[in-house]
Amino acid sequence: MRQRYDLVFPKLAMAAPPPLLLFSLLLLLASPGAVGVWLNLPSSGTKCVSEEIQPNVVVLADYAVVREGDHADNLTTLAVKVTSPYGYTLHEKGQVTTGQFAFTTTEAGNYLACFWIDSSDKGIGASVNLDWKIGIAAKDWNSVAKKENIEGVELELTKLEAAVHAIHDNLLYLRFREAEMRTVSEKTNSRVAWLSILSLGVCISVSILQLWHLKGYFQKKKLI
Repeated sequence: MRQRYDLVFPKLAMAAPPPLLLFSLLLLLASPGAVGVWLNLPSSGTKCVSEEIQPNVVVLADYAVVREGDHADNLTTLAVKVTSPYGYTLHEKGQVTTGQFAFTTTEAGNYLACFWIDSSDKGIGASVNLDWKIGIAAKDWNSVAKKENIEGVELELTKLEAAVHAIHDNLLYLRFREAEMRTVSEKTNSRVAWLSILSLGVCISVSILQLWHLKGYFQKKKLI
């Protein structure tokens, strides 16, 4: 899924970017953010969007049917279903034009959001705008600023601190996945080695049985 970041910084005339600015850019590019997706739904069938997310991450998404052109007045409704990696339903709606879903992930894996036409007139397709926010992008920073009475540089530093924690959690998750994959790879290599030894033993046993059978056959026929 393509991620979009909208960064606005004042112009620095003929001056090198300060270290804090470079550090901020690296953090924002490496941390989870907002994802804008435009889906063209066919008259029949389903389109899905998936995102691999680690546990204990807040997910917030808004979706809406986009009307344009000759079908601007058409009240096309859609159905939505969001499922977890293990198939649990996290959000399900029918015959809606706009909506929102929010949840906190409990397990790691691909979270799936599926959309399809759910109106009486199924001969017309529709477009859906999905604004998918993950992690710190889903946090209401205006409420945080009002609650903690911070603004300006202090608020930006708070965002950067949250981004650092998100990156740290991502690194820990990647290390866990790498260790898990290494364990699976070692188990697979061990099983393949034992299977090779077993196959070699079977081949040797079959060869010995064949020799013993041929020897008995030739002796019976008095050829040897």
